[in-house]
Amino acid sequence: MKHILPCICLFAALLTTACTENRSAAPTLDEVFATRRSIRDYQAGKTISEAEVRELLTATQNAPSWANQQPSKYYVAISEEKRAAVLELIGGNKDRVINAPVFLISTYERGKSGFFRGQPVDSTGDLWGAYDNGLSNAYLILKARAMGFDTLIMGMRDADALRALFNIPEDETILPVIALGYRAQDPTTPVHRPLDEVLRFF
Repeated sequence: MKHILPCICLFAALLTTACTENRSAAPTLDEVFATRRSIRDYQAGKTISEAEVRELLTATQNAPSWANQQPSKYYVAISEEKRAAVLELIGGNKDRVINAPVFLISTYERGKSGFFRGQPVDSTGDLWGAYDNGLSNAYLILKARAMGFDTLIMGMRDADALRALFNIPEDETILPVIALGYRAQDPTTPVHRPLDEVLRFF
C-alpha cells in the first residue's frame, strides 16, 4: 500500500499536466486575433484535407445573417486541376499564393438578406447580403488561424470566368477568392489607426 499511493499520486499529477498542456495547445481568441495576418507567401508541398475544409466551413455556419437567411456559399478548389485554373484568374496575386493548396470562392445569394416578401426593406438592398458574406468570411479566416492555417482574401479575380469554371448560378454575387494554406514566413504587424480615430462615445 505504501508503494501504491505514491504511484497513484504520480499518475494523477501526470494526467493533470497532460490535460493542462492539451488545453494550452488551443489558441485563445485573443491569440487568434493577434496572429491572424494576410499571408502572401505559402509553404510548398503542404496539403489540407477535405475533412479539414469541412470543419473550417462548418464554423462559418455559426456566423449571424439577416433573419438567418444564410446567403453565403463556398466553392472549393482543392483538386490540382481546379486549383491551377483559379491561379490564372486572380490577377497579380498568382505568384503570392501559388503554393496555397486550397482556394475558396465566396458568394452570396441575392434577394435574401435585406428582403421581405421579395422586396428590399431599405435602400441598402442586396448590400446586406454582402455584409452577411463578410461576417461569414470573418468566421472563416479566424477559424482557419485557430486550426493553424493562414489565409489571403483576394478581391482581384475574374468573376465571369470563375462563374463558368464552377457553374455558379447567376443569382449569386461572387465576392472574394480566399487562399488557404500554411505561411512560409511571419509577416510584420501592420500599423493600426489610433482607436480614438474610429471611436466616439456619446
